[in-house]
Amino acid sequence: MPQSDKFGDDGVISFAVRHVWLGMRAAIEDELAEFGLTVPQFATLMMLEGSPGLSIAEVARLCGSTRQSANEMVAGLEARGLVERAPHPTDRRAHQLHATEAGLEMFAKARPAVRRREEELEAGLSTGVRQAAREWMAAMAASCDVVDKK
Repeated sequence: MPQSDKFGDDGVISFAVRHVWLGMRAAIEDELAEFGLTVPQFATLMMLEGSPGLSIAEVARLCGSTRQSANEMVAGLEARGLVERAPHPTDRRAHQLHATEAGLEMFAKARPAVRRREEELEAGLSTGVRQAAREWMAAMAASCDVVDKK
């Protein structure tokens, strides 16, 4: 099926976005293999760099996974010394997550490889199209109430 038929005005945009995401995720996963990270692990380190103290539930929501999957993923990061848990100051049932110094260093090493691969994927797009895509994604995330409101 030609791309214009699949993603044209008659297409279902959520399926087009999913198709793009799966392709990008595979490409990024290949880059992260060098660092021993998965896409959700990289995303978690990125989130903890910007928002230390997130809970497992918050990480799960932001990664689009279940709490159980996020807990297993974080356990892998924790076993490698990249993330640590600390008791939540006001919720006895929750823990706050913090990237360790090693975790922040790993993120800093992996980030350029991810950005380089994203730039390769976007190479055929004009600056205007790139900006419009980012604006569209931000607006859609906000309208879906996905954006972190902190």
